[in-house]
Amino acid sequence: MKKIIMAVAAILVAGLAAYFVINSRKPVQTFRFEKVTKGNMVASVTATGAVNAVTTVLVGTQVSGTIKTLYVDYNSPVRKGQIIAQIEPTLFQAAVDQAKANLISAQANLEKAEAALVDAKRAYNRNKELFSRNLIARSDRDTSETTYESAQAQVSASRAAINQAQAALKSAQTNLDYTKIVSPVDGIVVSRNVDVGQTVAASFQTPTLFTIAQDLTKMQIDSSVVEADIGRVSVGQTVEFSVDAYPDITFKGTVVQIRKAPIIVQNVVTYDVVVGVNNQDLKLMPGMTANVSIIISRKKGVLRVPNAALRFRPEGYKPRGEQKGVGVWVVENGNPKLVKITTGITDGNFTELTSGDLKEGQDLVVEAVSKSKKQPVPTGPRFF
Repeated sequence: MKKIIMAVAAILVAGLAAYFVINSRKPVQTFRFEKVTKGNMVASVTATGAVNAVTTVLVGTQVSGTIKTLYVDYNSPVRKGQIIAQIEPTLFQAAVDQAKANLISAQANLEKAEAALVDAKRAYNRNKELFSRNLIARSDRDTSETTYESAQAQVSASRAAINQAQAALKSAQTNLDYTKIVSPVDGIVVSRNVDVGQTVAASFQTPTLFTIAQDLTKMQIDSSVVEADIGRVSVGQTVEFSVDAYPDITFKGTVVQIRKAPIIVQNVVTYDVVVGVNNQDLKLMPGMTANVSIIISRKKGVLRVPNAALRFRPEGYKPRGEQKGVGVWVVENGNPKLVKITTGITDGNFTELTSGDLKEGQDLVVEAVSKSKKQPVPTGPRFF
């Protein structure tokens, strides 16, 4: 009897040991939490763009020639009408002188033609009187009439030649004036593309000699906003941006224009959003890269939940019809429980809580972590 009791006890002990060994190897699910917090939120659309002057003027030349003199350089302030460069004018001055001589010649020819006309008219009137008295033949009268009409035509031709010579002189004078390159606006020279002695050719297209920024105290950012975000952007919204040159400074601007022309690069559609910027301290320079945040909405002191909590779903969870919508998970009695909520704006890390049975400081599940109570015993040969 004693042996039987001992055998039964040994079986029970072995069974209990096997149960605990097996049970100890089952994973136990735990959770990582983040809290419901209260704070300020800013919803924004991010983009990148380049800082540029509001008005940039490209100054070129309409005549070909060699650069004789440069009167300005990079960063030179200029006034409207100021001479900034000179093309060698010798050939153009010669063309003007030739045109003036041609005009004087044409005027002299007109005077000569007018004198011939007076003489032809006098002869014609005399012959017409003589013919009426039968003192000369009809042919003589007709000849004098023809001569008179030819003299009239010659006067008209001489006047036309004067007009032609005047037009040629005006053209030559205009080309001579074009050898003086002048600034069309008040501004600052931001680029100079020629040097003294360089030949510029304006045969096919106007070469750019200078780039002038009209007013660097007023700048703009041409930013590229993707099509998914463009619907939230509107004129007048506040913009905050930074540039690499001043990483600790946040600059401000305003959306002044949303250009409707799409920009398509490798099937990615973006739109140009123009941001107006005040640059009174002249810290911003043309061409700087700006990291732009267009402020869509700003709220202070609101309850907010971490976005990771909105993305969490327990293993094997399948929402039913009545459970669809936005929700977060809390833990009650060791098990996750769904809490339905409604949300507002988001800043990418947190989302505004507009309604729901949650309070500040409450723990929300953001991740499930499974771990074993006991590490498995390694198998195989052991060496001592």
